[in-house]
Amino acid sequence: MKQIRNLFLALLLCQFGLTANAQQTDSLLYQRFTSIPPFNLRLAPDSAILNKDLLKKNKPTLFFIFSPDCGHCQITTADLLKHYNLFKNFQIIMATPLEYKWIVPFYDEYKLKNYPAIKLGRDASYTLGTFFNVHNFPELFLYDKKGKFVKEFKGNINFQEIYNLSK
Repeated sequence: MKQIRNLFLALLLCQFGLTANAQQTDSLLYQRFTSIPPFNLRLAPDSAILNKDLLKKNKPTLFFIFSPDCGHCQITTADLLKHYNLFKNFQIIMATPLEYKWIVPFYDEYKLKNYPAIKLGRDASYTLGTFFNVHNFPELFLYDKKGKFVKEFKGNINFQEIYNLSK
């Protein structure tokens, strides 16, 4: 009997969550709270921690939410690296919920250690993906040097536009 009651409560909470989510589609968290969100990543290749408090001040920040096994994400990463000279003074945070067995080969393949502005890490609890309401990869989110939200980028990413908007 106790199990049935717990199942009923769980279903009720799920329904409440779906209803609340459906009613808030026009006010996404990143649009309501326009400063850089709190996060906690374990970076490749050494599991060092990166969080909001460790970000450098007075630098634009670009969150790149992705999956290492996503073809579009791989193409977008290659394109970012082609335009890297534009982003040397940025903080680029590449975050994925996938495990290190996926992250480290991606980090090595794209030689990300050669790009100091780029930090690649595991967002194990998908905090950033939830905050940004990410449903498809990749999605990028630009914050200005004061830490205020500028714009979301989906689909075909234009890195020249991102750079221009950061000024």
